[in-house]
Amino acid sequence: MARVSGKEAALFVPSGTMANLISVLVHCEVRGSEVILGDNCHINIYEHGGISTLGNVHSRTVKNNSDGTMDIGLIEAAIRDPLADLYYPRTRLICLENTHGNVGGRCITAEYTDSVGDLAKKHGVKLHIDGARIFNASTVSKKEPALGVPVDRLVQAADSVSICLSKGLGAPIGSVIVGSKNFIAKAKILRKTLGGGMRQVGFICAPAHVALQENVGKLEGDHKKAKIFADGLNRISGLRVDKSSVETNIVFFEILEDSHIMVDQLYKILKEHGILMMPVSTSSIRIVLHHQISESDVHYALTCTQEAVLQLQCERNGK
Repeated sequence: MARVSGKEAALFVPSGTMANLISVLVHCEVRGSEVILGDNCHINIYEHGGISTLGNVHSRTVKNNSDGTMDIGLIEAAIRDPLADLYYPRTRLICLENTHGNVGGRCITAEYTDSVGDLAKKHGVKLHIDGARIFNASTVSKKEPALGVPVDRLVQAADSVSICLSKGLGAPIGSVIVGSKNFIAKAKILRKTLGGGMRQVGFICAPAHVALQENVGKLEGDHKKAKIFADGLNRISGLRVDKSSVETNIVFFEILEDSHIMVDQLYKILKEHGILMMPVSTSSIRIVLHHQISESDVHYALTCTQEAVLQLQCERNGK
């Protein structure tokens, strides 16, 4: 993984949350350090505030754009130095997420990452990328200009990257942290401290090795199936997908207000048909495609969704 990402060394950890936590704690060794990250990113929302709870690291959020980026000017304005003003914590890290899960798995370009990396160097701070789905961002697709870039190029500007072995790649468990030899040496100590070191890691890494060898080439198919699913959902009355957001294998669809369909009702019916989706709000649902879902499965899911919507609409109208 170190070779693929163009970094000096790599370290296996049990989960993506631990991978991000360790990475932030290594970069922010001094108590009370500050990290700049997107308000809609995984570290900020879904990781139980571990960087503050366990690392005494202060989060300073910047608004995420609809494509998962943050405005460079806003990032720079958020960087703080207590030598300039005693009231502020010292910014030591910037975090990006690629692909960005909460905006539909959209890809961040190498050029944008380079710009953030240049900004980080200018101010003497580090750059970490939550690259849980970085292989999806790297997948070749002639129709998507953000895709088809090698992983090492996408993360060239980063000081560290966390890469998930199960999301996209399809291994059963685990994540990998990559960075310099010195960074990984410190990360290894923190992994032990957090209980993430395992003697039994070999049989966990074996399927991950297979995933790297066999499943990377299947990712483009996952993206294709996601687009088929999005197109089909847009043909169902009462549902809407922003197709511009469907770049990889994640689809968010909205239930329009005038359809009078409740998310939990639709979710329940689809679950009864063996279709697992994730409600993310009172009006939206997320679905993720993977290599074990066939194109016929996609059409089955669309048929079931169409029938479920009609059923709920008929029940509401008393028919």
